[in-house]
Amino acid sequence: MTTSDHLSISSAELGTLWMGYQNKTMNMRFLEYYMEKAENPEAKDILQSYYDKEAKHIETIIKIFQDEGAVLPVGFTEKDVTPGAPRLYDELFDIMHLRLITQINMGLFTVHLSMAYRDDIRKLYKLFSDDAQEAFDRTTGFLLKNSAIPRPPYVPMPKDIAFARNKQYMSGFNLLTHKRPLNTIEIAHLYQALEANTMGITLMTGFAQTAQNHEASKLFLDGKELAKKIVSKLSDVLRQSDIHTPSMWAGTATDSTNAPFSDKMMMYQTSVFSSFGLTSNAIGSAFSLRSDLPLKLAKIAQDTFSFAKNSGQIMIKNGWMEEPPQAQDREKLTKGQRNK
Repeated sequence: MTTSDHLSISSAELGTLWMGYQNKTMNMRFLEYYMEKAENPEAKDILQSYYDKEAKHIETIIKIFQDEGAVLPVGFTEKDVTPGAPRLYDELFDIMHLRLITQINMGLFTVHLSMAYRDDIRKLYKLFSDDAQEAFDRTTGFLLKNSAIPRPPYVPMPKDIAFARNKQYMSGFNLLTHKRPLNTIEIAHLYQALEANTMGITLMTGFAQTAQNHEASKLFLDGKELAKKIVSKLSDVLRQSDIHTPSMWAGTATDSTNAPFSDKMMMYQTSVFSSFGLTSNAIGSAFSLRSDLPLKLAKIAQDTFSFAKNSGQIMIKNGWMEEPPQAQDREKLTKGQRNK
């Protein structure tokens, strides 16, 4: 009987490994630049540790592709980073950026694990997730120790158990109806979105002022304004429940206009973050029980989707979007056979 280690790679496994290769080669390029600029020994060790693990992961993906006779994706190479380029972001932003990258990776590779059937690939995704979790833990601890990120707000500890007794618990649309305070589940999802978009403002600022392509630069400015708009809207929701919003963290863009990263790589990173935002938004909507919140989050999702679509069009126009492996075009094959 054939064991799952010897099964041919499935379309789902091929697609997720292809995506993993894209993300990991991109992550390595960012880490190379950040390691070159890092001055804090602990920060440099965190960056180097995750870089070394990503390098091993990429070697494993390459071997699987070679064993299966599949062409290796281009991904991102040394051509996508400019060594010696001036510092684009202040100290600590490198660890903040890595924290968000690992946050995305934890979710991404858990989903990819659920799509894998071969033993070796399931074990590989578990390793990817474990390494991302470890790096997330280290980056979070480092940033908290250096007072670079605020913690989510506190609420009074519950003294007894309560059950919703009427429809007003889900009230939110009617301006004349009292809106209950946010519950802790809703606060958690709103705060995570605030964290990501607060950092996104800084990231897009640096991308916009160093992009070589005019359309890409304009899109990054649009991304910055979108992130500011989202932060403003979600902060208003929290303030309505007398909940403090996070202040701007440490780590800002410098005044450098020399590009350390290629436009292609900055656009791809923007696309990844947009996808993460859409996914987080959908989860937040699913767990929001106050009727006005899904409506607000749906509008944010609509704006984010439009932004992501524009970024995709620019990538295609400039030849920056590498196509994933795809199924055979049977109609095209049939037409070719008929024309012989």
